[in-house]
Amino acid sequence: MKLIQILNLRILQCFIGLLTLIHAQKSIEKKPHIIFILADDLGFNDVGFHGSAQIPTPNIDALAYSGLILNNYYVNPICTPSRSSLMTGKYPIHTGMQHRVLYGAEPRGLPLTEKLLPQYLNDLGYSSHIAGKWHLGHYKSVYTPLQRGFKSHVGFWTGHHDYFDHTAMEHGMWGLDMRKGMEIGYEYHGKYTTDIVTEEAVRVITEHNATAQPLFLYVAHAAVHSANPYNALPVPYEAEAKLSSIEDFGRRKYAAMLTQLDQSIGQIVHVLQKRKMLNDSIIVFSTDNGGPPQGFNLNHASNWPLRGVKNSMWEGGLRGAALLWSPRLKSRSRVAEQRMHIVDWVPTLLSAVTGAADGAQPQNITTAFDGVSIWKALSHDEASPRKTILHNIDDISGSAGLTSGDWKVVIGTNYDNMWNGWYGPPGLRNITSYDFKALQRCPVSEALASLNMTPSVAQVIRMRSAATVNCVMTAPPSACFYLERKPCLYNVKHDPCEYYNVAEANPNILKDLLDELNRFNETAIPPGNKPDDPQGDPRLHNNVWTNFGDIVESNKIVGNI
Repeated sequence: MKLIQILNLRILQCFIGLLTLIHAQKSIEKKPHIIFILADDLGFNDVGFHGSAQIPTPNIDALAYSGLILNNYYVNPICTPSRSSLMTGKYPIHTGMQHRVLYGAEPRGLPLTEKLLPQYLNDLGYSSHIAGKWHLGHYKSVYTPLQRGFKSHVGFWTGHHDYFDHTAMEHGMWGLDMRKGMEIGYEYHGKYTTDIVTEEAVRVITEHNATAQPLFLYVAHAAVHSANPYNALPVPYEAEAKLSSIEDFGRRKYAAMLTQLDQSIGQIVHVLQKRKMLNDSIIVFSTDNGGPPQGFNLNHASNWPLRGVKNSMWEGGLRGAALLWSPRLKSRSRVAEQRMHIVDWVPTLLSAVTGAADGAQPQNITTAFDGVSIWKALSHDEASPRKTILHNIDDISGSAGLTSGDWKVVIGTNYDNMWNGWYGPPGLRNITSYDFKALQRCPVSEALASLNMTPSVAQVIRMRSAATVNCVMTAPPSACFYLERKPCLYNVKHDPCEYYNVAEANPNILKDLLDELNRFNETAIPPGNKPDDPQGDPRLHNNVWTNFGDIVESNKIVGNI
């Protein structure tokens, strides 16, 4: 009898040990929540962590200083190409999205043959949601978010709209663009878009069952993209009034729009902490492309001191403001110089979820990505596996750009001989003008305090200095023959502001980069751009931008009957 009791006790102990082991393994294998926040048209010099003290961005900065400032991070030069790269892990030349943006009456979308980031994550057990801007096609419902892997969507389909009346003006056409799923969002009229996006993000987090499955939340803000010409930079008056120290009216309105976005991030992080999800989260903040400065697209961004603007091959159009935050990062609170491109997010996030090594395909995923995983390199502060970045090849505009190692080749320009200079405003950049109190008191810092991750003043000073680009002009900038499409060559490590074209002095390096561009171009598919379809005019659809292709097909079927 005693022997049986001993055996039963041993069995019970083994059973408890097995349960403990299983629980520990499940804890290790627990998939992180992923919150990807995409700003629209944000300038490199518009966030505090890159040295600016003009626009207060304490919540964004608090995440950056307690995580990683992605200081060698690149995006595509304009919206639709960047978003296609983010969703597919492929360069736009391989999806036909390389030429300009997608317009509201254009009968196309991101090809349905492409599997998107939410679909990959859904296969791994995630629940995926989007709040905000889509801009990857809507002329048929199969191109819209709810049929591309997202469970819910509140936001808009086109590239921009007014932040209060939610109408978009394109090519002489005007119509409402606000959705709640597939339904028209009439009820949001008069409500500020940034607030709508924030409230939807908070709703999704609040209602998510975090113990049942991990969350992927894509927060794609309209801010700080300009709106319609009659009110180019819409923002609540109260937000603008707080920034009276910014004298230029347009810059002040732009800054106020950005502060509203910053507060949105504070609310999102706060609710993550309240729901006890923050400690199991990966948060990414990124712009989609470089900023449009004063006079460009009715906006007032600043890429200072980088050269160029949105939709250019210069660093100001390509080098993006971005950060990565997560307690899962082994090396944190630093300026990450690992080279990365927006096309890398799909494999990088899949590696973070599955544990696949950098450069290795995650298990059961057979897609050939142009992106590579940078997760381990970022987490452990190791060398990036990415050496070369194709910035884009647009044969219609005659522009192309590629960086390999320290060298960058630029061919042509999308604006003839315009927008090739250096645009400010530089704004306040000295450390004494930086608002440390706002950083310490913001909602993100309050949430970080519960994780013992609040950045110190010394940490902020060190990282801010390391993430600030400083360029010295030793002689007048050298010419580059834009109109003749003559290639220009820059050493972007030593000349990040692209002052000096050194193509003539380095013919062999130039040839190597041009050969690499040609190899990429041989793999390109034609751009998918199409002329506006008259059937897409909102006037034919009760003044609403809609999935007009479905309506046209339905009318044809009814007519045939």
